[in-house]
Order: sequence, then C-alpha cells, then structure tokens
Amino acid sequence: MTLAENVAVITGASSGIGRTIANTFAREGGKVAICDINMEGAEKAAAEIRAAGGDALAIEMDVTDEAAVNRGVDRVAERYGRIDTMVSNAGIQIVHPIEEFPYEQFRKLVTIHLDGSFLLTKACVKHMYPRKSGSLIYMGSVHSHEPSALKTAYVAAKHGILGLARVMAKEGAKHGVRSNTICPGFVKTPLVEKQIPEQAANLGISEEEVVNKVMLGDTVDQTFTTMEDVADVALFLASFKSNALTGQSIVPSHGWYMA
Repeated sequence: MTLAENVAVITGASSGIGRTIANTFAREGGKVAICDINMEGAEKAAAEIRAAGGDALAIEMDVTDEAAVNRGVDRVAERYGRIDTMVSNAGIQIVHPIEEFPYEQFRKLVTIHLDGSFLLTKACVKHMYPRKSGSLIYMGSVHSHEPSALKTAYVAAKHGILGLARVMAKEGAKHGVRSNTICPGFVKTPLVEKQIPEQAANLGISEEEVVNKVMLGDTVDQTFTTMEDVADVALFLASFKSNALTGQSIVPSHGWYMA
C-alpha cells in the first residue's frame, strides 16, 4: 500500500475534503488522526474507517487553541510513535463586501485558516524534525493565487497560507521535511453550497449565474473539482518519495488557474 505505516494528522477531517483525504489515506494503509472541533463527527468518521479495516483515531481539536493543538498532536505521536504527514485543512467561509465585513468575522476566518495552520505546523514539526522526515500539506485555494470579490478574509488567509508553506519548505529542508500547498478550485462541499445563495444576494444575480459565471466561469469545462480530486493530490504529496517536490502549490481547478 502507498502509505503503509504512514501516520497522518488531518484537521477539519470530520466532513468534506478532510474526511475524503482521511478515507483515501486509510485505504492506502495510512494511520489517520481525524482532528476536528466536532468530536461527534470525528468519532463517526474514525469509526467508519476502522469498520472498513483501517486505523483511525478521533482527536478533538480547536485549531485556534495552541494548547489544544499541542495536546492533540502529542496524543497522536504517543499512540503511533511518530507523525509522517500533516494536512492542515480546517477552515470556514464568510463572504461580505468589505464595507459590510464585520471585523470580528474577518479575524475569525483568518485565525482558523492561517493561525490554525501555523499552530499545527509548530506542533507537528516537533515530532518530524528528530526523524529527519515529514510532509507538510496545506489546504490553500485558487484564491491563494487569484482574488474574488466579497472574499477579503478568505483570499488574505489563503495567500498567507501559501507564504507559510513556502517558508516551511526552506526551514524544513535541513530536517528532511517538505512542504507543499494544494490549491483547489471550487469543490461542491457544504461550504461552497452555502456561498451560492449568499453571493447571488450580494451580487444581485441568479444562483445559476453564480455557479456558471462566478465559480466556474474561468474553468476550461465549467466543472467543479471533486473532493476525490483533492484527496488524490494529497495522497501524491504524502507518498512522494523524495524532497525534490517542496515549496510548490498544486492547483486542481479544471484550468481556472494555470501556474
């Protein structure tokens, strides 16, 4: 199996993209820590992996709480003896025109995405560096490269994550730790489904126009990226056999952004 004995810490893994990544890793022999603020969902996701013959542990984790992040990551290392892969995936979406964007909501989004990635990285490299091995995987977005209206907080956070990942490629190199960012296009998760009516209202257009013109208008085939597409990229990055691939962003987006 591609990830035999590989131990992965995945945040935001009780649902959506994170859960799909966890299932994919487990099918390939990985041992996965399902980290989420939603402990009920995390337990359910972990139980399903175990029922299918995989190895999974549910970890309650608020990625904005340094003590909780450290405690959760240390528990995974104690359970499995190591941490090989980090997938920083936890996130939310809030959209407003800037003149109506409440500052506390801006801070909330940026804190979950960017501060959470920083705290998780800091906790994981403590276990990776002594082993001289590890893969740091960050969930960016096409919005790590391209802006969209109404998304000041999200675009700022995703640009920040790209910068964090690139710094970690340099800092991690001497420790054998590589660092890369997945930058998907629109994936039809509950997070995106929620945006459709919100953007229609804010932009004064129909929901169909939001999908076809705003979300998919710059793709080559007007097609959503799937959660499985993103999980396959994460599997590739987790299983890559050398540190040749580091400091990069991979963009599964149906050609929306061409690096």
